[in-house]
Parts: sequence; C-alpha cells; structure tokens
Amino acid sequence: MTISGRNDERAGRIRLGMVGGGKDAFIGGVHRIAARIDGDFELVAGALSSTPERALESGLALGLEEKRIYGSFKDMAAREARRKDGIEAVAIVTPNHMHYPAAREFLKRGIHVICDKPLTSTMADARKLVKLAQDADALFVLTHNYTGYPMIRQARDMVAGGDLGKIRVVQVEYAQDWLTEAVEKSGSKQASWRTDPAKSGAGGSLGDIGTHAFNLLSFVSGLDCEEVSADIQSFVDGRQLDDNAHVMMRFSGGARGMLWSSQVAPGNENGLRLRIYGDKGGLEWAQEDPNYLWFTPFGKEKRLITRNGAGAGAAAARVSRIPPGHPEGYLEGFATIYAEAARAIIAHRTGKKPSKEVVFPTVEDGLYGMQFVDACVRSSKKNGGWVKL
Repeated sequence: MTISGRNDERAGRIRLGMVGGGKDAFIGGVHRIAARIDGDFELVAGALSSTPERALESGLALGLEEKRIYGSFKDMAAREARRKDGIEAVAIVTPNHMHYPAAREFLKRGIHVICDKPLTSTMADARKLVKLAQDADALFVLTHNYTGYPMIRQARDMVAGGDLGKIRVVQVEYAQDWLTEAVEKSGSKQASWRTDPAKSGAGGSLGDIGTHAFNLLSFVSGLDCEEVSADIQSFVDGRQLDDNAHVMMRFSGGARGMLWSSQVAPGNENGLRLRIYGDKGGLEWAQEDPNYLWFTPFGKEKRLITRNGAGAGAAAARVSRIPPGHPEGYLEGFATIYAEAARAIIAHRTGKKPSKEVVFPTVEDGLYGMQFVDACVRSSKKNGGWVKL
C-alpha cells in the first residue's frame, strides 16, 4: 500500500534542486515534505531566495552544502548542469511571475521541472513555456496537488468508466476567508504578492485557487470547456486583483457548469468541493473530508465510498499509503504528484515511457488553466458576456 516510485531500475534517489521556498516561505516547506515522503528525491541544491544572504541562510538551515547554495537560479542551472552529480530535477516554488524565467534555464539544460501552479503570470509566458517544454529533453510537472488524492483518482475512474453516464452538470467551488481584510497592507508576504498583478498575473483568487478548482473539475470530468461567462470582483477597497469570482461554463458535448472561487468568505478555511452529475448518477467530494466520496446512482440510495473501503477501486488504492480509517490528505496528495514525477523521471533515465497509470498535471494543463483565467477576466470586462477560451 505505497506509491513509491522506487524500483530496480533506480540508481539512487533523484537529485533535486529548489528555486524559491526559503525561510518563511510556506509552499517551499510543503514541496520538501512531499518530495521526502516516498523516499524518491534528495534535496541537494537550492537558489532559495532572490536575496543572496537569505538564500545562504535558508540553504544552511536545510543542511545543504554551502557550495551548492546559489544566489540566483541562473547560476544554479548553469553550474549544476556542469556537475557529474548535478541535479536531475528542480522544484520551482516562486511567485508566479518567476515561473517562466526559472523553468527556461533548467529545461534548456535538460533538467526536469516540477513547478507550482499556476503555470505563469501571463499568457505570453505560458505559451512560450509550453513550446519550450515540448521541445526540451526533460519533463514538466505542474503541482495541482488535489489530483493526487485517492478519492479524486477514484472519482475520475468512475466517470471514465461510465458510472455516471453522460455528464450533464458540474459544480466546483473553492472558498477561503484569509483575504477578507486587506492583510496585504499589514506586511503579509503571502498576501502581498498574490494581490500584486505584476507578480500574480491577471487573476487574484482566480489564479490562486480558481485554477485549482478548474483543474480538478477538468481532471475528474474529462470535459472540455469551450466558453465562460464570468463576474469577478475585488471587494476589499484598494485591492488590484479579484478576491471573488462566479463563473458559468459551457462544455463541448452540451454539459454545463459553475465555478465559485472566493478568498473573502468568512468561515471557509479551504473549502474545495466538487459535484458531478450525469444521467445515471452523481458524485460529491469535499477536500476538507478527502477520504470520503459520495456516489448516488439515479433512483437508488446514496452510497459512501471510503479510501480503503468497499467500493474503492484500483485507481484509489494505487495512490493510497496508509491503513483504513487513518486520514490521508494534503501532504500525501502533494507527495503523489512527486511520486508520479519520480516514476516518469526513472523511465526517462532509460529512454522509456512511464506506465499509462502514471498521471500528473502537464504544461498543457497549465496553459489550459491560464486560458481559463484569461477568458474569465475578458468576460467580466464585458459585463459577463460569453467568451471562448
């Protein structure tokens, strides 16, 4: 009951570097934990801050060799690429506007990239990064971590297997309350860059959590969104980016959907919820109770499927680590993305393709999310007019 990518083809752990994620950076710590959970990666180098002094302090605190603590990601990419024991993969955990320039330096040197979402801060950079990743002899993995949850893999398998029939209606919401007040003006580093268009991009809540919701909906349903009608707001005075968005969606094949992303909804900590309804049944899932999936066949009783219980299939079991009844969630979901990346990297070492079971968000998925945000912004400027992706 483990997802570890380790096998006989391995020649030791995958040597990992990190860009960003230094002292006081929340998401860097999450990525480091996720990379360690299954024993597939070893962090050996880092450019952990744009400030050299802070980068050195952060690297030493993590036990990195001083000579492999770099003051810039360009220096790190160039020097690590020349080493016989240089990094094989890099985790990019910077604010959005630095994703493209950092990824470019490593991809062009054949170093695999594991990048935090969203893909970039602008559509222009997103398109350039897609082209770069497609041409590179390296993998690009986007860490939409919720796709790694066992019951999300279960839900995806059930939709693909026809348990819900023809999909008609999809609803997804991601509600938080941490930006209800102007905390970006109080010195909060996490809030300040997320509400700055120069660093975050055109989407505020849409880019930060709306892309997660859209990716999750797409991953499970398999639907292709064709156009959106969006109403986005910045409720906090002086805030430059949206903190709330309501989006209606039309999908190829006739399905319809709604997405709500908000960071000004008091009482919501991390309220990611997904509902999918077809002509044969429906599914419901909530991230804050991630080991449960509710399935209702039309005309029959509502059924609870648990992570290791009756009704759960191979798709869920494959990415489940711990015994029944024990909670498994956020960190393990992140770790699943790293484990899937490890399997793909191991296959790449020998010139093979990974198993079809290996699934992770790609650079194309990242572009799709950027197209969604762009369409929502354009639609809202047209007073909610329908806009094609």
